[in-house]
Amino acid sequence: MTSAVSVRGLAKTYGRLHAVQDLDLDVGYGEIFAILGPNGAGKSTTIEILEGHRKRDAGEVRVLGEDPGTAGRGWRARIGIVLQESNDFGMLTVLETARMFAKCYGAARGPEELLELVGLTSTSGSRVRTLSGGQRRRLDVALGIIAKPELLFLDEPTTGFDPEARRQFWDLIRLLADDGTAILLTTHYLEEAAALADRVAVIAKGRVAALDSPARLTAHVDSAATVRWVEGHEVHVAVTDRPTELIRQRSSRGAELTQLTVTRPTLEDAYLALIGVT
Repeated sequence: MTSAVSVRGLAKTYGRLHAVQDLDLDVGYGEIFAILGPNGAGKSTTIEILEGHRKRDAGEVRVLGEDPGTAGRGWRARIGIVLQESNDFGMLTVLETARMFAKCYGAARGPEELLELVGLTSTSGSRVRTLSGGQRRRLDVALGIIAKPELLFLDEPTTGFDPEARRQFWDLIRLLADDGTAILLTTHYLEEAAALADRVAVIAKGRVAALDSPARLTAHVDSAATVRWVEGHEVHVAVTDRPTELIRQRSSRGAELTQLTVTRPTLEDAYLALIGVT
């Protein structure tokens, strides 16, 4: 198999609402693939179909080579799911929780090895209810990868994280992808998608509005640069495809350009344009 996930013509309706319409996706092994979109765009419905938790109305879907709508327990052991919210085992320690989950699988990572992988060895004796938000999210991921899944679903994985905890978590996700795990990520943090994802799909009104690398998604909007500077006491703003030439021309006249900035469209600009927000 060349793809961990292959979707063609996926469709799902709820009454008159077309939640997903003619959607195509491919996710490769070892790839971090992000799905972006506003609330109601069809992200959750798509993910639930891929996880085998919701039936589709039309289209072909293959996840790890099988149809998730009919796949059995063996297939489920090959995927990992980390939900945005999870039930607490607050009275158990971190190590006890890992051991309990390990017993549910025929082949699983050792609990101690698992906690070391996600950076929770030092808290192995702590009760789950005492963990910080970042530590709890690491435990969620630990339980999601305990059976060494080939594909990991992450739903808004760093909601509520402080910046340091978010970047530590990103390092963990990159480590898993480097080991060959396919990562399918939904997030509202555009910075997170830009930092982590190899490719990003922007979904709007149940369709893929654009699919590309974070850097190349900006090509879907006007790529002209915005140049701002202060000359004398006056603020100047110019939009141009050739900012270097503009700056050279202004400087050659002997003008002193202070507070000079040159900016180009960001992933956020592209995202807002693609979902129809201006």
